[in-house]
Amino acid sequence: MHSISLLEMAATYSILAMDREAGEMGGAVQSHFFSVGPAVLWAEAGTGVVATQSLVNRQYGPDGLSQLRQRRHADQVLQSLLECDAGSAYRQAAVIDAMGNTAAHTGDSCIREAGHSRGECYSVQANMMLNNTVWQAMEDAFLSTPGSLADRLLGSLKAAEAEGGDIRGKQSAAMVVVKCRASGNISEDQVLDLRVEDHSDPLTELTRLLTLYRGYEMLERGDSAMEHGDADAAKVWFTKAREHLGGNPEALYWHGISLLQSDDADEGMELLSPLFSSSPNWLELTLRLPESGLAVFSPGVLTQLKKMHT
Repeated sequence: MHSISLLEMAATYSILAMDREAGEMGGAVQSHFFSVGPAVLWAEAGTGVVATQSLVNRQYGPDGLSQLRQRRHADQVLQSLLECDAGSAYRQAAVIDAMGNTAAHTGDSCIREAGHSRGECYSVQANMMLNNTVWQAMEDAFLSTPGSLADRLLGSLKAAEAEGGDIRGKQSAAMVVVKCRASGNISEDQVLDLRVEDHSDPLTELTRLLTLYRGYEMLERGDSAMEHGDADAAKVWFTKAREHLGGNPEALYWHGISLLQSDDADEGMELLSPLFSSSPNWLELTLRLPESGLAVFSPGVLTQLKKMHT
């Protein structure tokens, strides 16, 4: 039996969903509540996703995932959680299992406007909303928004906010996406985990973070190409990363390093020279790369770098 705490009033709106084709599942949430993500969203690759909100009972998260690991149906998991909770009338919760089955609950004592809607591979839920049109707008947006699962989750949140969102306003947001099938490799199983803990416009910030995430994902692909000695592929990925990350020196730097190792070394030197002049530590780092085998420069390039270093 679980106690009821007003300190955990993460009245909010959230969505859980799966993209079977991409092999991804996850959730997204926004609320006028500090650091809403860790309270509401619980996800595990190959297992499922749980959302617990309204008067939050965080125990739903770990307990729900534990039952999902036993391959219990989403309906069975949610019913079990509610039966063990004396405060179930105050809870709003949703579950999606690894097969895409969904279950949702909106307690009779949730502060209005409150409700949920679910379909194949998705569930949307909201409470303490300004208007009772929020969850329908979320569902419509999810079903009509193109792009990746992350794009569709974000589109659903934006639709909720356009309908008035949380009656108290907005403060934090989060998004988590994991693989439907677990490989045991955390770098592959955890697709993304983004959090806006406290912000005047959390969805705009979450959008910005998603763009940054994609840029860094491209940066990692460039790094991987470099590790495998494929300078041409690395150049392609670093170029794409720069488009997403703008003037971030990390993307510019590794793009330049890939060029220094290719037939476009002069272009790489031209790209990196301003960075080396303004921040000499980047030049020092460059001279250390060959020691670790992460870069191989021609004698001519090394000579140029050493001259700049003196």
